Amino acid sequence: MVGGVTQPAPTFPQPARLADIAGQAGVSEATVSRVLNGKPGVAAGTRQRVLAALDILGYERPVRLRQRSAGLVGLVIPELTNPIFPAFAQVIEQTLAGYGYTPVLCTQSPGGATEDELVDQLVERGVTGIVFMSGLHADTSTDPSRYARLAGQGVPFVLINGFNDRVKAPFVSPDDAAASRIAVRHLRALGHRRIGLAVGPQRFVPVRRKVAGFEGEIEEQRERALAAGEPPVEGVVRHTLFSVEGGQAATAALLDAGCTGVVCGSDMMALGAVRAVRQRGLSVPDDCSVIGFDDSPLIAFTDPPLTTVRQPVTAMANAAVNALLEEVGGNPAQHTEFVFQPELVVRGSTAVAPPG
Repeated sequence: MVGGVTQPAPTFPQPARLADIAGQAGVSEATVSRVLNGKPGVAAGTRQRVLAALDILGYERPVRLRQRSAGLVGLVIPELTNPIFPAFAQVIEQTLAGYGYTPVLCTQSPGGATEDELVDQLVERGVTGIVFMSGLHADTSTDPSRYARLAGQGVPFVLINGFNDRVKAPFVSPDDAAASRIAVRHLRALGHRRIGLAVGPQRFVPVRRKVAGFEGEIEEQRERALAAGEPPVEGVVRHTLFSVEGGQAATAALLDAGCTGVVCGSDMMALGAVRAVRQRGLSVPDDCSVIGFDDSPLIAFTDPPLTTVRQPVTAMANAAVNALLEEVGGNPAQHTEFVFQPELVVRGSTAVAPPG
Protein backbone atom coordinates (compact mmCIF):
# COMPACT_ATOMS: atom_id res chain seq x y z
CA MET A 1 0.00 0.00 0.00
CA VAL A 2 1.32 3.44 -0.98
CA GLY A 3 -0.42 6.57 0.35
CA GLY A 4 -3.43 4.48 1.36
CA VAL A 5 -3.81 3.05 -2.18
CA THR A 6 -3.40 -0.66 -2.75
CA GLN A 7 -0.93 -1.25 -5.56
CA PRO A 8 -1.58 -4.09 -8.07
CA ALA A 9 0.61 -7.14 -7.67
CA PRO A 10 3.47 -7.25 -10.18
CA THR A 11 2.87 -9.49 -13.19
CA PHE A 12 5.41 -11.81 -14.76
CA PRO A 13 5.42 -13.59 -18.13
CA GLN A 14 3.38 -16.76 -17.95
CA PRO A 15 4.99 -20.02 -19.04
CA ALA A 16 3.92 -21.22 -22.45
CA ARG A 17 1.02 -23.67 -22.34
CA LEU A 18 1.40 -26.56 -24.77
CA ALA A 19 -2.35 -26.80 -25.33
CA ASP A 20 -2.61 -23.13 -26.35
CA ILE A 21 0.33 -23.35 -28.71
CA ALA A 22 -0.88 -26.63 -30.20
CA GLY A 23 -4.34 -25.15 -30.81
CA GLN A 24 -2.94 -22.05 -32.47
CA ALA A 25 -0.53 -24.03 -34.67
CA GLY A 26 -2.99 -26.83 -35.47
CA VAL A 27 -0.63 -29.58 -34.29
CA SER A 28 -0.44 -31.99 -31.36
CA GLU A 29 0.98 -31.07 -27.97
CA ALA A 30 3.64 -33.74 -28.52
CA THR A 31 4.77 -31.94 -31.69
CA VAL A 32 4.91 -28.63 -29.83
CA SER A 33 7.02 -30.27 -27.13
CA ARG A 34 9.47 -31.64 -29.70
CA VAL A 35 9.86 -28.20 -31.27
CA LEU A 36 10.31 -26.39 -27.97
CA ASN A 37 12.91 -28.89 -26.85
CA GLY A 38 14.81 -28.76 -30.15
CA LYS A 39 14.17 -32.43 -30.93
CA PRO A 40 14.56 -33.74 -34.50
CA GLY A 41 11.82 -35.36 -36.56
CA VAL A 42 9.63 -32.28 -37.15
CA ALA A 43 9.03 -31.01 -40.68
CA ALA A 44 10.32 -27.51 -41.39
CA GLY A 45 6.83 -26.21 -42.20
CA THR A 46 5.40 -27.63 -38.98
CA ARG A 47 8.25 -26.18 -36.95
CA GLN A 48 7.58 -22.79 -38.52
CA ARG A 49 3.88 -22.96 -37.57
CA VAL A 50 4.78 -23.69 -33.95
CA LEU A 51 7.22 -20.76 -33.84
CA ALA A 52 4.59 -18.51 -35.41
CA ALA A 53 2.09 -19.64 -32.76
CA LEU A 54 4.57 -18.67 -30.03
CA ASP A 55 4.92 -15.22 -31.55
CA ILE A 56 1.17 -14.72 -32.00
CA LEU A 57 0.41 -15.76 -28.42
CA GLY A 58 3.11 -13.47 -27.07
CA TYR A 59 5.42 -16.15 -25.67
CA GLU A 60 9.18 -15.70 -25.84
CA ARG A 61 11.05 -18.32 -27.78
CA PRO A 62 13.30 -20.58 -25.70
CA VAL A 63 16.97 -19.67 -26.03
CA ARG A 64 17.74 -23.03 -27.62
CA LEU A 65 15.48 -22.11 -30.56
CA ARG A 66 17.29 -18.90 -31.38
CA GLN A 67 19.27 -20.02 -34.40
CA ARG A 68 22.43 -18.47 -35.74
CA SER A 69 21.82 -16.62 -38.97
CA ALA A 70 22.77 -18.45 -42.15
CA GLY A 71 23.74 -15.08 -43.60
CA LEU A 72 22.46 -11.64 -44.57
CA VAL A 73 20.28 -11.14 -47.65
CA GLY A 74 19.62 -7.63 -48.94
CA LEU A 75 16.20 -6.54 -50.17
CA VAL A 76 16.33 -3.36 -52.26
CA ILE A 77 12.96 -1.74 -52.98
CA PRO A 78 11.98 1.72 -54.28
CA GLU A 79 9.96 2.99 -51.29
CA LEU A 80 7.38 2.03 -48.68
CA THR A 81 4.59 4.51 -49.42
CA ASN A 82 3.06 2.23 -52.04
CA PRO A 83 1.61 -0.66 -49.97
CA ILE A 84 2.45 -3.28 -52.59
CA PHE A 85 6.16 -2.96 -51.75
CA PRO A 86 5.76 -3.66 -48.00
CA ALA A 87 3.51 -6.58 -48.96
CA PHE A 88 6.30 -8.10 -51.07
CA ALA A 89 8.91 -7.27 -48.43
CA GLN A 90 6.95 -9.03 -45.70
CA VAL A 91 6.61 -12.29 -47.64
CA ILE A 92 10.24 -12.21 -48.78
CA GLU A 93 11.49 -11.56 -45.25
CA GLN A 94 9.31 -14.31 -43.77
CA THR A 95 10.48 -16.79 -46.38
CA LEU A 96 14.14 -15.89 -45.88
CA ALA A 97 13.76 -16.19 -42.10
CA GLY A 98 12.25 -19.62 -42.57
CA TYR A 99 15.49 -20.70 -44.23
CA GLY A 100 17.58 -19.14 -41.45
CA TYR A 101 18.68 -16.01 -43.33
CA THR A 102 18.53 -12.49 -41.92
CA PRO A 103 16.88 -10.00 -44.30
CA VAL A 104 18.26 -6.47 -44.58
CA LEU A 105 15.65 -4.06 -45.95
CA CYS A 106 16.96 -1.13 -48.02
CA THR A 107 14.57 1.50 -49.35
CA GLN A 108 15.12 4.45 -51.63
CA SER A 109 13.61 7.90 -51.35
CA PRO A 110 14.13 11.16 -53.23
CA GLY A 111 17.37 12.69 -52.05
CA GLY A 112 18.37 9.54 -50.18
CA ALA A 113 20.75 6.71 -50.99
CA THR A 114 20.73 5.48 -54.59
CA GLU A 115 20.40 1.84 -55.56
CA ASP A 116 24.13 1.69 -56.34
CA GLU A 117 25.02 3.15 -52.94
CA LEU A 118 22.76 0.71 -51.14
CA VAL A 119 24.28 -2.21 -53.05
CA ASP A 120 27.80 -1.06 -52.17
CA GLN A 121 26.83 -0.95 -48.49
CA LEU A 122 25.33 -4.43 -48.65
CA VAL A 123 28.39 -5.87 -50.38
CA GLU A 124 30.67 -4.25 -47.77
CA ARG A 125 28.66 -6.06 -45.10
CA GLY A 126 29.18 -9.39 -46.80
CA VAL A 127 25.62 -10.19 -47.81
CA THR A 128 24.93 -13.67 -49.10
CA GLY A 129 22.67 -12.36 -51.87
CA ILE A 130 20.36 -9.53 -52.94
CA VAL A 131 16.73 -9.33 -54.07
CA PHE A 132 15.92 -6.30 -56.25
CA MET A 133 12.32 -5.15 -56.59
CA SER A 134 11.28 -2.70 -59.32
CA GLY A 135 14.82 -1.34 -59.41
CA LEU A 136 17.02 0.19 -62.09
CA HIS A 137 16.82 -3.09 -64.02
CA ALA A 138 13.23 -2.11 -64.93
CA ASP A 139 14.32 1.27 -66.33
CA THR A 140 15.34 0.99 -69.98
CA SER A 141 17.28 4.28 -69.78
CA THR A 142 19.83 2.97 -67.26
CA ASP A 143 23.08 1.07 -67.77
CA PRO A 144 22.62 -2.64 -66.93
CA SER A 145 26.38 -3.20 -66.57
CA ARG A 146 26.05 -2.47 -62.82
CA TYR A 147 24.51 -5.93 -62.44
CA ALA A 148 27.35 -7.56 -64.36
CA ARG A 149 29.78 -5.92 -61.94
CA LEU A 150 27.78 -7.25 -59.01
CA ALA A 151 27.88 -10.76 -60.46
CA GLY A 152 31.63 -10.33 -60.93
CA GLN A 153 31.92 -9.72 -57.19
CA GLY A 154 30.40 -13.13 -56.58
CA VAL A 155 27.12 -11.85 -55.12
CA PRO A 156 24.05 -13.82 -56.31
CA PHE A 157 20.92 -11.79 -56.98
CA VAL A 158 17.38 -12.06 -58.33
CA LEU A 159 15.20 -9.32 -59.81
CA ILE A 160 11.44 -8.78 -59.45
CA ASN A 161 9.36 -6.78 -61.98
CA GLY A 162 11.05 -5.51 -65.11
CA PHE A 163 12.85 -8.02 -67.36
CA ASN A 164 16.09 -6.96 -69.01
CA ASP A 165 17.64 -9.45 -71.44
CA ARG A 166 21.07 -7.83 -70.94
CA VAL A 167 21.15 -8.90 -67.29
CA LYS A 168 22.10 -12.53 -66.65
CA ALA A 169 20.04 -13.46 -63.61
CA PRO A 170 16.67 -14.97 -62.65
CA PHE A 171 13.72 -12.59 -63.09
CA VAL A 172 10.26 -12.85 -61.53
CA SER A 173 7.41 -10.82 -63.07
CA PRO A 174 3.64 -10.65 -63.34
CA ASP A 175 2.23 -10.83 -66.86
CA ASP A 176 1.71 -7.09 -67.29
CA ALA A 177 0.30 -7.36 -70.80
CA ALA A 178 -2.24 -9.93 -69.64
CA ALA A 179 -3.21 -7.63 -66.77
CA SER A 180 -4.18 -4.88 -69.22
CA ARG A 181 -6.05 -7.30 -71.43
CA ILE A 182 -8.04 -8.68 -68.49
CA ALA A 183 -9.01 -5.17 -67.40
CA VAL A 184 -10.11 -4.09 -70.89
CA ARG A 185 -12.21 -7.23 -71.36
CA HIS A 186 -13.96 -6.57 -68.06
CA LEU A 187 -14.85 -3.02 -69.06
CA ARG A 188 -15.96 -4.12 -72.51
CA ALA A 189 -18.25 -6.74 -70.95
CA LEU A 190 -19.85 -3.86 -69.03
CA GLY A 191 -20.46 -1.94 -72.26
CA HIS A 192 -17.65 0.63 -72.12
CA ARG A 193 -16.50 1.73 -75.57
CA ARG A 194 -13.99 4.48 -74.79
CA ILE A 195 -11.44 3.18 -72.31
CA GLY A 196 -8.40 4.94 -70.89
CA LEU A 197 -5.10 3.64 -69.54
CA ALA A 198 -3.26 5.66 -66.89
CA VAL A 199 0.31 4.39 -66.47
CA GLY A 200 3.78 5.54 -65.45
CA PRO A 201 6.67 6.80 -67.59
CA GLN A 202 7.35 5.00 -70.86
CA ARG A 203 10.92 4.08 -69.96
CA PHE A 204 9.84 1.36 -67.52
CA VAL A 205 9.48 -2.22 -68.79
CA PRO A 206 6.23 -3.02 -66.91
CA VAL A 207 4.68 0.16 -68.33
CA ARG A 208 5.61 -0.75 -71.90
CA ARG A 209 4.13 -4.20 -71.41
CA LYS A 210 0.90 -2.83 -69.96
CA VAL A 211 0.57 -0.43 -72.90
CA ALA A 212 1.24 -3.22 -75.41
CA GLY A 213 -1.41 -5.43 -73.80
CA PHE A 214 -3.89 -2.56 -73.63
CA GLU A 215 -3.46 -1.48 -77.24
CA GLY A 216 -3.55 -5.08 -78.48
CA GLU A 217 -6.80 -5.81 -76.66
CA ILE A 218 -8.39 -2.53 -77.74
CA GLU A 219 -7.57 -3.41 -81.36
CA GLU A 220 -9.14 -6.86 -81.00
CA GLN A 221 -12.26 -5.42 -79.40
CA ARG A 222 -12.48 -2.77 -82.14
CA GLU A 223 -12.38 -5.41 -84.86
CA ARG A 224 -15.07 -7.45 -83.13
CA ALA A 225 -17.31 -4.43 -82.76
CA LEU A 226 -16.94 -3.47 -86.43
CA ALA A 227 -17.59 -7.05 -87.54
CA ALA A 228 -20.80 -7.02 -85.50
CA GLY A 229 -21.88 -3.66 -86.92
CA GLU A 230 -21.51 -1.98 -83.53
CA PRO A 231 -19.94 1.40 -82.70
CA PRO A 232 -16.13 1.21 -82.57
CA VAL A 233 -14.12 0.64 -79.40
CA GLU A 234 -11.43 3.22 -78.69
CA GLY A 235 -8.51 3.39 -76.27
CA VAL A 236 -6.57 6.37 -74.92
CA VAL A 237 -3.20 6.15 -73.12
CA ARG A 238 -1.85 8.75 -70.72
CA HIS A 239 1.57 8.49 -69.10
CA THR A 240 2.05 10.02 -65.69
CA LEU A 241 3.81 9.54 -62.35
CA PHE A 242 3.39 6.39 -60.25
CA SER A 243 1.41 8.14 -57.50
CA VAL A 244 -2.05 9.19 -56.38
CA GLU A 245 -1.44 12.63 -57.87
CA GLY A 246 -0.24 11.09 -61.11
CA GLY A 247 -3.35 8.95 -61.40
CA GLN A 248 -5.50 11.98 -60.69
CA ALA A 249 -3.86 14.09 -63.41
CA ALA A 250 -3.98 11.32 -66.03
CA THR A 251 -7.62 10.53 -65.29
CA ALA A 252 -8.60 14.18 -65.62
CA ALA A 253 -7.16 14.08 -69.14
CA LEU A 254 -8.90 10.78 -69.89
CA LEU A 255 -12.25 12.17 -68.75
CA ASP A 256 -11.70 15.14 -71.08
CA ALA A 257 -11.13 12.59 -73.85
CA GLY A 258 -14.54 11.05 -73.15
CA CYS A 259 -13.45 7.86 -71.39
CA THR A 260 -16.06 6.11 -69.22
CA GLY A 261 -13.64 3.45 -67.96
CA VAL A 262 -10.08 3.92 -66.69
CA VAL A 263 -7.45 1.20 -66.19
CA CYS A 264 -4.61 2.24 -63.88
CA GLY A 265 -1.03 1.01 -63.56
CA SER A 266 -1.27 0.70 -59.77
CA ASP A 267 -3.83 0.84 -56.97
CA MET A 268 -2.37 4.13 -55.76
CA MET A 269 -2.95 5.66 -59.19
CA ALA A 270 -6.49 4.26 -59.13
CA LEU A 271 -7.18 6.12 -55.88
CA GLY A 272 -6.12 9.28 -57.71
CA ALA A 273 -8.46 8.35 -60.56
CA VAL A 274 -11.40 8.10 -58.16
CA ARG A 275 -10.48 11.52 -56.78
CA ALA A 276 -10.39 13.03 -60.28
CA VAL A 277 -13.84 11.65 -61.11
CA ARG A 278 -15.34 13.04 -57.91
CA GLN A 279 -13.76 16.44 -58.47
CA ARG A 280 -15.90 16.67 -61.62
CA GLY A 281 -19.02 16.07 -59.54
CA LEU A 282 -19.26 12.58 -61.04
CA SER A 283 -19.56 9.17 -59.41
CA VAL A 284 -17.49 5.98 -59.42
CA PRO A 285 -18.72 3.65 -60.83
CA ASP A 286 -21.98 5.19 -62.13
CA ASP A 287 -20.30 7.76 -64.39
CA CYS A 288 -16.81 6.26 -64.70
CA SER A 289 -15.46 2.82 -63.83
CA VAL A 290 -11.94 2.51 -62.37
CA ILE A 291 -9.65 -0.52 -62.26
CA GLY A 292 -6.37 -0.67 -60.30
CA PHE A 293 -3.41 -3.01 -60.39
CA ASP A 294 -1.71 -4.86 -57.49
CA ASP A 295 -4.56 -5.59 -55.03
CA SER A 296 -2.60 -3.88 -52.28
CA PRO A 297 -3.45 -4.57 -48.63
CA LEU A 298 -6.58 -2.68 -47.47
CA ILE A 299 -7.55 -1.74 -51.04
CA ALA A 300 -10.78 -3.74 -50.66
CA PHE A 301 -11.87 -1.27 -47.99
CA THR A 302 -11.70 1.91 -50.06
CA ASP A 303 -14.84 3.83 -51.06
CA PRO A 304 -15.93 2.28 -53.31
CA PRO A 305 -14.04 -1.01 -52.87
CA LEU A 306 -11.57 -1.07 -55.75
CA THR A 307 -11.82 -3.48 -58.66
CA THR A 308 -8.21 -4.39 -59.41
CA VAL A 309 -5.89 -6.86 -61.10
CA ARG A 310 -4.11 -8.81 -58.38
CA GLN A 311 -0.40 -9.55 -58.46
CA PRO A 312 0.29 -13.03 -57.03
CA VAL A 313 2.55 -11.59 -54.33
CA THR A 314 3.14 -14.74 -52.28
CA ALA A 315 3.91 -16.94 -55.27
CA MET A 316 6.23 -14.37 -56.83
CA ALA A 317 8.06 -13.62 -53.58
CA ASN A 318 8.58 -17.30 -52.81
CA ALA A 319 9.83 -17.94 -56.34
CA ALA A 320 12.33 -15.09 -56.04
CA VAL A 321 13.69 -16.38 -52.72
CA ASN A 322 13.92 -19.96 -53.98
CA ALA A 323 15.76 -18.84 -57.12
CA LEU A 324 18.18 -16.78 -55.03
CA LEU A 325 18.89 -19.62 -52.61
CA GLU A 326 19.53 -21.97 -55.53
CA GLU A 327 22.17 -19.50 -56.71
CA VAL A 328 23.60 -19.24 -53.20
CA GLY A 329 23.74 -23.03 -52.96
CA GLY A 330 25.81 -23.31 -56.12
CA ASN A 331 22.92 -24.57 -58.27
CA PRO A 332 22.28 -21.57 -60.50
CA ALA A 333 18.63 -21.05 -61.33
CA GLN A 334 17.74 -20.59 -64.97
CA HIS A 335 18.73 -17.10 -66.08
CA THR A 336 15.35 -16.32 -67.58
CA GLU A 337 12.04 -14.72 -66.63
CA PHE A 338 9.50 -16.58 -64.52
CA VAL A 339 6.12 -15.02 -65.40
CA PHE A 340 3.11 -15.24 -63.09
CA GLN A 341 -0.50 -14.77 -64.15
CA PRO A 342 -2.51 -11.92 -62.59
CA GLU A 343 -6.14 -12.24 -61.51
CA LEU A 344 -9.05 -9.83 -61.86
CA VAL A 345 -10.74 -9.03 -58.53
CA VAL A 346 -14.13 -7.44 -59.16
CA ARG A 347 -15.42 -5.09 -56.46
CA GLY A 348 -17.44 -1.89 -56.42
CA SER A 349 -15.52 0.54 -58.61
CA THR A 350 -16.72 -0.89 -61.94
CA ALA A 351 -20.25 -1.00 -63.33
CA VAL A 352 -22.24 -0.92 -66.56
CA ALA A 353 -21.25 1.97 -68.81
CA PRO A 354 -23.42 5.08 -68.47
CA PRO A 355 -25.99 5.57 -71.24
CA GLY A 356 -24.83 7.58 -74.24
